[in-house]
Amino acid sequence: MTLVDASAAVNFSLNGAPVTVRTAPDRRVIDLLREDLGLTGSKEGCGTGECGACTILVDGEPRLACLMLAAQLEGHAVETVESLEQTPLGRGLVDAFEAHGAVQCGYCMPGMEMTALALLRQAPSPDREAARRALSGNLCRCTGYVKIIDAVTRVRTESP
Repeated sequence: MTLVDASAAVNFSLNGAPVTVRTAPDRRVIDLLREDLGLTGSKEGCGTGECGACTILVDGEPRLACLMLAAQLEGHAVETVESLEQTPLGRGLVDAFEAHGAVQCGYCMPGMEMTALALLRQAPSPDREAARRALSGNLCRCTGYVKIIDAVTRVRTESP
């Protein structure tokens, strides 16, 4: 009996650094990030694309890591919540969530913050409706959304 190696090399950029991983092409990205690469910031909530807790950015666009396969990352730039501290905008976003009390249990925060990051890159001063629309695919069962929307619409990237 011959065993067949079903893994393949997948090359992509992860939080600004080039990465090559050997994995099954149909491995879920959430499992690849958390179990193989040790990036546990992205959370798996529902596992069916309904809650947004696993949101990452792929080429700057929000994507659900529970619904993506490893092979889909080939040649793309992936950003996870672990990258937020690398930029003034990301740090400002984290600070705003804390300052506005937008974090309770924290389970949904990685997805909320990554979705908000994508919005803020496109619209640096979004109004409440734009923030609400952007975050409509991210569910929070703890805080409600008022404080989260407050945080997203009041992000500062520099000290006052």
